[in-house]
Parts: sequence; structure tokens; C-alpha cells
Amino acid sequence: MCIPLDRERLEIVLQAAIGGDEAAWSRLVTEFAPRVYRVVLAKCQNPELAEEVTQSTFCTVVSKLADYTELGRFEAWLFRIAVNRLRDEMRRRGRQAVPVADETLREIAPGRQEEPGSQEGREEFGQLQRAVQELPEAEQEILHLRHVAELSFKKIAEVLDQPMGTVLARHFRAIKRLRGRLGDSEVDQEA
Repeated sequence: MCIPLDRERLEIVLQAAIGGDEAAWSRLVTEFAPRVYRVVLAKCQNPELAEEVTQSTFCTVVSKLADYTELGRFEAWLFRIAVNRLRDEMRRRGRQAVPVADETLREIAPGRQEEPGSQEGREEFGQLQRAVQELPEAEQEILHLRHVAELSFKKIAEVLDQPMGTVLARHFRAIKRLRGRLGDSEVDQEA
């Protein structure tokens, strides 16, 4: 089992990957690809497209890694590439990303759903899914990056190239709208 990459370890691994170390590159992919895939899948709901975009993201990273200087922003840089790749692909395909994935909804409202297989659980889950689909795309994107990619608000601001206050306000507004639509205060605001 690998030790998680903190900032110092990440910088070492990045430098080794830039130098052509295949094990270091493999470590980067192992560390970040599952999260990139989950956030892309949450937005597009298409496993094949999510895999394609994830691979494309890492192809871009490997081609630009030599020019990259680590300033504690690798994660934000990586997710920005992934989000932009997905947007480009969705535009190319002539359709919009589809609603939030089930995993995201479970993260947003932990404990809210009854047993997933129960009728009541499916109904609550459906209500939450519809409520999230009604949110503006910018708010859905922040929910994905926060609850699927598990990025900090600071990193989300970097990924989206927006002020931290804007990101925080959109997340707060999204949670507030979900609470209002669901008539429930159990939607997790901090998760």
C-alpha cells in the first residue's frame, strides 16, 4: 500500500516523473486517476466517456509535465485539465453533461437515504437526484469537485479559476437550494 502523497512527496514524485521515471509516473496515475475518473463519470454518467476523458487528461499531463513547475497546485491543474477535456468532448458530441451521479448524491446527503433497495430509499434518492439536476451547472460542478473529487474549496477555486468567495457562495447556495427543494435540513453542508 502506498503512502498518500503529501505536498513534499508529491513534489519528489513529480520531479522523478519529469525526469522519465516510469514508476513515478505510475504512482501519479495510481494516486489521481480514480478521482479524476469519478468526477468525470459523475458529470457525464457514461463510463466509457469517463475512461476516455481520464486517459486524455493523463495524456495531456504527460505531454506538459516537463513544463510544469510544482507550486502546490498540481491537483488543481490536473482537475482543470479533466474538466476542460470533458467540456470539450461534450461540446464536440453536441450535448450537455448529464445529471449528478448517485455517489455524489450519497456524499451530499449522507444518512438521508433509507436503505437504497427500499421503496422509500429509491423515492428519496430520486427526489435528491431531481433537485440536483435543477441546480445551475456551475453549482453542480462545484458539488462534483467537492464531493466526488474531494477537493478543498481552495483547490476548486484554482480549478475553476474563480475567487474562493464565489466558490464558497455557490456551494452554500447549492446546499441551500437542495434543502429548500427537499424541505429537509439533513442535506450535509460541510461534507
